[in-house]
Amino acid sequence: MKAIGETQFRWRQPEYTGANRCLPCTVVNVAIAGILAIGLASIRLSLGIALLVVGVAAIYFRGYLIPGTPTLTKRYLPDSVLGLFDAHEAPAPLGAGKQDPGDIERFLVDLDVLERCQGGEDLCLMPAFRESWDAQMARQSVGDSEPGDQLLFEGLGVDRAEIETKRQPNAFVAVADSVTIGRWESESAYRADVAADAVLHARSAAWEELDYETRLEVLGALRLWLDQCPDCDGAVTLDEETVESCCRSFEVVAATCDDCGTRLFEAQLSPNAL
Repeated sequence: MKAIGETQFRWRQPEYTGANRCLPCTVVNVAIAGILAIGLASIRLSLGIALLVVGVAAIYFRGYLIPGTPTLTKRYLPDSVLGLFDAHEAPAPLGAGKQDPGDIERFLVDLDVLERCQGGEDLCLMPAFRESWDAQMARQSVGDSEPGDQLLFEGLGVDRAEIETKRQPNAFVAVADSVTIGRWESESAYRADVAADAVLHARSAAWEELDYETRLEVLGALRLWLDQCPDCDGAVTLDEETVESCCRSFEVVAATCDDCGTRLFEAQLSPNAL
């Protein structure tokens, strides 16, 4: 049992190593260890070597040599530098697309997708569209030999057979000729977009006239109205939260499935959007 006031020293810190390792922290600390080792080696070679060995071991097992480096790195290094090392791509700011959020809402109202909620000024999914969207998602079976997302990639001039969809650590992406042509928060978000796109193609000529990028932007916004998870059928919560990656922190608005934690929507908070 630990005595009162005794602190436990953990040599290995998994929160800063392995997949959670902050590469900028590692680079900075290795450089510091090298400079200090060279300085000591000029006085006594064995001291320099010993410091280098201890320093590299500390960085390997703990993630850093200088206490507080992860916090200092996030605080003072430019986001452009941190982005070079971060596996978690920064979410796009809410409302930062080509289309104004108000225009997207009006467009979806005109398509009979959204309507005023009863007894309020907020917008809700129209029952007929909700039913069609749910039914289409239920029919989706990602991974079939003949995927049902041909309509989604219409207008790109790329054969569907040349498009690969795959999971990444923090995203689900579509890639053609080594170029990412679509990015979603999860495979469920992708499936929701494929289903909504199919329903909208079937009911509106105006939808077919939109270019690919605009359709993806509208579909992404439409996911904000999902209240039932495509994965686990549980409730979906829309909330503001902080997303932590190895190198950065993001304040985001996010739609998340309560039961299984699947992310359906994520965007950085921006004053204009709020």
